Amino acid sequence: MQIETDVAIVGAGPAGLFAAFECGMLRLECVLIDALSEAGGQCVALYPEKPIYDIPAHPAIEAGDLVASLERQLAPFAVPRLLGRRVESLSGLRGAFRLRTDAGDEVAAKAVIIAAGAGAFGPNRPPLEGIESFESTGAVQYFVRRRESFRGRRVVIAGGGDSAVDWALSLRDVAAKVWLVHRRDRFRAAPESLDRLDRAHARGEIEKVVPYQLHGLTGENGVLSGVTVATLDGEIRTLDADRLLPFFGLATDLGPIANWGLQTGLHTLIPVTPSTLETTLPGVFAIGDVATYPGKLKLILQGFSEAAMAAHAIHPIVRPEQALHFEYSTTKGVPVA
Repeated sequence: MQIETDVAIVGAGPAGLFAAFECGMLRLECVLIDALSEAGGQCVALYPEKPIYDIPAHPAIEAGDLVASLERQLAPFAVPRLLGRRVESLSGLRGAFRLRTDAGDEVAAKAVIIAAGAGAFGPNRPPLEGIESFESTGAVQYFVRRRESFRGRRVVIAGGGDSAVDWALSLRDVAAKVWLVHRRDRFRAAPESLDRLDRAHARGEIEKVVPYQLHGLTGENGVLSGVTVATLDGEIRTLDADRLLPFFGLATDLGPIANWGLQTGLHTLIPVTPSTLETTLPGVFAIGDVATYPGKLKLILQGFSEAAMAAHAIHPIVRPEQALHFEYSTTKGVPVA
């Protein structure tokens, strides 16, 4: 497929979707490109039912519902999408870029916004013998897409960070039993979550298994019957579980984006100019978790602000002959065709 547009947005997570909306508000045409088969990024792929508490005007909103709202907001602009495609190459200069995907698509754009989150992501898998057979049946999972699928299950959650603690607290209401396994009796979650964990443990709703580490799995034909854990001293214990959720973080990779000639920093981050979100490659901008600058906060709401700033910085590139007069949306409304 060949597409000619004003702005190519690489990444269709929350920041990418809102960037498309902001481009639409400035009458800039754009296309969304994402390696995932559906829009929403990690919010949809990893934790669609997980509540988010720091989205303005929403005391709490599930990640999947947030993406659905962003889609409704974007709908008037009918933005084309190239989903299930990875951008393999970027060539050209500011005002005349050409992107190619692994599906053979060619996109001509005057500016590019990288909203790739943490890049391509996948779980850090524990080195347990035979784990693959349990992954294929869903007995071992690395993300929670539906809480209800754990109803009545006996669940081992391994990890010491926010994801492990949050999901232990969330699943205690639906699972028959929840164990939380960590190599030490200190967790790295938010203080409020740790207080809730201590209270849940005292009530017997969650059993903390510390200081233990995952040691092995028991079961046949992909049916999990137990999770073996061990201390550093070799003390072994078997938990009679039928589900394992290891939360040891994500392995991330910028993929081909790292070869576009951009300056990149640690942990697949792209430095940008804070006032415009432009990268070291003129005409290419980065927003959301992939972008870094002094004072950066990795919050979805900051990604939304960056999307608006990048769209306004791009307008002179796409419409150099047209002065941009800032207007509030309450004044101009949503542009119509």
